[in-house]
This record gives sequence, structure tokens and C-alpha cells, in this order.
Amino acid sequence: MKDTYTYRIGENLYINLTNRCTNRCTFCVRNGKETYEGHALWLKGREPSAEQVIGEIGDPKQYAEIVFCGFGEPTFRLREMITVSKHVKERGGKTRLNTNGQGSAINGRDIVPDLKGLLDGVNISLNAPTRAEYDELCRPLIPNGFEEMLAFAKRCKKCGLNAWFSVVDCIGEEAVGRCRQIASEVGIPLRVRETIS
Repeated sequence: MKDTYTYRIGENLYINLTNRCTNRCTFCVRNGKETYEGHALWLKGREPSAEQVIGEIGDPKQYAEIVFCGFGEPTFRLREMITVSKHVKERGGKTRLNTNGQGSAINGRDIVPDLKGLLDGVNISLNAPTRAEYDELCRPLIPNGFEEMLAFAKRCKKCGLNAWFSVVDCIGEEAVGRCRQIASEVGIPLRVRETIS
């Protein structure tokens, strides 16, 4: 199957920039799979250029949202993500980033100012209320992954980005309740999403 750089689900177009990720989440849809919803998302060739992605988008206004979300962490491809976002915004489209919140650690600097004005929404995967639970569930490959994610969320809030936390429902109601408290302390909403199998 041909590598998939963009794929449509419902009214949204999703952009698959990379396989690379700093987490190895136990619940991740890519565990043991190369496809999702019939789309071959495990990239076997080169990662796409911004121009390749833009060439597949067409008129961005035909979609409800253009979402950076594939089989890896999009902020590994920050430059390409910014280029595509600028293209979409200049043509009246809406953009969203689905992220593990470790992009600043990945890029070695605070990336939040780069995102301001380019993203209509930032979905930050919280998924656990403590570092110990996060490490067990998300198995980060970088030091202090949980703290990096929380710091990123706080920076998004401070910079005025429309950000929210999300958690998977498989963590249970009690853990979700503690995640709600964290979200309240940071000052951004929490959304609970169904675990994808």
C-alpha cells in the first residue's frame, strides 16, 4: 500500500507527518497495526514534505478541520507543520493539533509562540493524573515527559491558545476525576475520549 500523508474521516482531513513519537502508550491504536480505518498510516518511505501535504489538501475550507494527527507526534515535524498551517489559515481553513505535549522538549525550546495564530485548537493528551501513572500508561522515552506535557499546557493557556486536555476512558472514572482536577488547576477544559481498539 502507498504511504498515506493525508486521510479523511468524517468532515475532517488528518495529516500524517511522521511515525516518530516520544511515548509508547499502552493503548495506542498503532500497537501491532499499520493501518487505521483502512488508511496505511505506518510510513515506510520518507516523511512527507510540507509541499507534498499541501498538494493533497486542495481547498481547506471543504473540511471542518485540518488535523495534525497520524501515527506519530506531529511536533517532530514542527517546521513542516507550521508551513502547512500557514497555508491552511491563509485560505480560510481551520487547524487543530493533537499532541502528547512534549514538543518543546523534542525541539529543545519553547515552541508555543510558534503555534500562536496558526492553530484553532490544541488537544493535549493528559491520560493520567500523576507522573507514576503516566509513566506506566504512556511509557515516555524522554525524561520528565509528564512534567513537560503539563508545562506545555500551561504555556498554551498563558499564550491564549485554544487548548484542552484529553484522556482515554480506559483509565477509569476515578482517574478521570483526578485528571479533571489537574485540568481545573491549569485552567483548560478536559475532554474524555473513547479508547480506539
